[in-house]
Amino acid sequence: MIAALVPAWAGCQAPATPVARAAPAVTSRWHPLGTWSGRGNRQTESFDVTTGALRLRWEARGEAPASGGRLQVSLHSSVSGRPLQTLVDHVGAGAGTAYAADEPRVSYLVIESDQEWTATLDEAVPATTIPDR
Repeated sequence: MIAALVPAWAGCQAPATPVARAAPAVTSRWHPLGTWSGRGNRQTESFDVTTGALRLRWEARGEAPASGGRLQVSLHSSVSGRPLQTLVDHVGAGAGTAYAADEPRVSYLVIESDQEWTATLDEAVPATTIPDR
C-alpha cells in the first residue's frame, strides 16, 4: 500500500522554483573627456575625472625639427596646478595609447611639442549589460 502512495504523494509536491536569472554584468566603456590638436605647446581646459581610469590616444606627425621633435603630455591637478604624472614622452613621429590611474579630481593636460599632434582623453566608466534571457 505504501508503494501505491509514493506516486500519488510525488504528484502533490509544490511546483519547482523557477531558475533565478543572472544579475546584469557591470563592464566598462570609454567616455570621452576631450580631443585636442595643434602644433606647439598647449594647456587644455579642466575636466572632471570621476573614476580615475584614463586612456590617452595620441599622435605626433609632420616634419620634426632638427631636434627630432618631442611630444610630452602630462596630467595636472586643476586645484593646485601641480603635475600628477607624465602620460607621454615621445621623440619623433609616432602614435600610441597611454593608460593612467589617478584619484578622482578636476584635472587638465599640459601638452608640450614642437611638431603637429593630436590627443584624445577618455575615462573608463561603468556600463551595465543585461544578460541573455
